[in-house]
Amino acid sequence: MKFHFLEEPELEFGEDTHICPRAGITNYGVYDLKLSDRREKIFVGAVGTNDTLEKLNAWLDNCSGYISAKPDAAQPNLFPAFCGFNSETGFRAQFVQDSRIARALRNADIEKTLSIEDWNLRVENAVTLYYEQIKFLAQNRTVDVIVCIIPDVLYDQVAKDTPKPLEENLQSIAAAENDDFLESNFRRALKARAMHLAVPLQLVREISFETKVKEQQDEATKAWNFCTALYYKANRQTVPWRLVTNANKPSACFVGISFYRSRDRKTLSTSLAQVFDELGNGVILRGTPVEIDKEDRRPHLAENQAYELLKKALGEYRIALNTAPGRMVLHKSSKFNEAEIKGFEAATEELHIQTTDFITILDSDFRLFRKGIYPPYRGSQVELDKKTHLLYTRGSVKYYRTQTSLYIPQPLEIRIVKSDESASTICNEILGLTKMNWNNTQFDGKYPITIACARKVGEVMKYLTGKDAEPQISYSFYM
Repeated sequence: MKFHFLEEPELEFGEDTHICPRAGITNYGVYDLKLSDRREKIFVGAVGTNDTLEKLNAWLDNCSGYISAKPDAAQPNLFPAFCGFNSETGFRAQFVQDSRIARALRNADIEKTLSIEDWNLRVENAVTLYYEQIKFLAQNRTVDVIVCIIPDVLYDQVAKDTPKPLEENLQSIAAAENDDFLESNFRRALKARAMHLAVPLQLVREISFETKVKEQQDEATKAWNFCTALYYKANRQTVPWRLVTNANKPSACFVGISFYRSRDRKTLSTSLAQVFDELGNGVILRGTPVEIDKEDRRPHLAENQAYELLKKALGEYRIALNTAPGRMVLHKSSKFNEAEIKGFEAATEELHIQTTDFITILDSDFRLFRKGIYPPYRGSQVELDKKTHLLYTRGSVKYYRTQTSLYIPQPLEIRIVKSDESASTICNEILGLTKMNWNNTQFDGKYPITIACARKVGEVMKYLTGKDAEPQISYSFYM
């Protein structure tokens, strides 16, 4: 057993590098200042009641200027001030929102929705209310992203108490079935219903615009996360930051393979492939139905399914990004079997990808301890053997000078199935990929984006049925 400590991966911004997205954007500007196709004016469409639309306008106006850091914060690096979303600082862009690109919901229609007793019908009716206004904006106005504001009274009756199935574990989604269960989730259903309109959505609760709410983040942190998510969604294939890479090594793409259940949970219906380059740009693809292996009770692809899914994913990657990767790293949240390995190898050989790494990423049952009251540092890596490693992606963070999670952190178990790279490089990349989620500017995420986005994508993808069932390839439509 050997212990290693991995330093925090650097991120690249417009003018320099830093380990923290917030500090990097504040001091050096977003990365895509270097790119010619970024949007400097972001047209923010909006759907909500007249009251909530006014609150959104006030919030966006507030975000355009400097927002002070959390008062008396013991960890100033964890709770920094917000630089302001404007043309002069940080994002070097501005939000545009006015009455022409906003659509108001009638209070009478909301009351009618709330009067529906059946949960599924109530959710379906609420989705239709929003969808009709989203459709008008997408088809008749110039909008880059649409914010859907959920009034508190509607949230409490449509989203807050959503009936939930058993949690799907990252290592296994072969959960018990419930013949009477049919998932109806407002957020997921609305994103799926509107996906064919090709404008990303940002859902936000009315209460999020209130100040000094006990259960919420401080105002600066809310502004960082809200504005970064809107900026990424509006710009689609340009990004606020990217990983610093080694120019002497071939360009790499990272592929995540995962699975999700149908809404009735009776069918482990489809495999997913998420492909990201080192910038964070990527494509999302839906695969084919799979079966649960009778021996290990895990979902697995047949050899031909593995071949077709990876070949299609890498083909779409080449089209979308106009380049072929020199190296491919495949992350999977369950074990590889021989049929999957053969299928994936056949696809990479046919596409002439010379360097490949097949990695399984699981939640570990092991825990490490260090002296004192704090857990191991993020970046702690333990080599159990040459093929098996533990990696702490949550835990004590040196830059923040604290532990950020409320619970005892759980390391990831990294199993190297096949590799042309060193274990230290693979673990460094996984640590870096935890910082590539633009829904959260706090950089110590648990899972790499290849795995983290799988849940978001699967949640929405299961609602894509019927004539409008073609999924968008950009992650911005699922996050």
